[in-house]
Amino acid sequence: MTTTNEIADKIAAEQNLTKAQAKTIVESVLSQIVDAAKSDAETSLPGFGKFKVKATPERDGRNPSTGATIKIAASKKLTFTPAKAIKDALNG
Repeated sequence: MTTTNEIADKIAAEQNLTKAQAKTIVESVLSQIVDAAKSDAETSLPGFGKFKVKATPERDGRNPSTGATIKIAASKKLTFTPAKAIKDALNG
């Protein structure tokens, strides 16, 4: 797993920045993605992929302990679709 600190460390080394500066940049990018998601906007990073909010409708489910039917509330989820270049790199 790669953490935001590890990403910031790599950026700091490659771009001749302090670790604090690089971490601020990484956190700012992630914050912008979150802000866009909160307003239902899609974030597209060419060559990397797209972050998009999708709505999931209310549905029936089962309580695994009791077997009783329950309603699962509608909600939103953030999805990521990788760019073709990343898919190709992963799949050889």
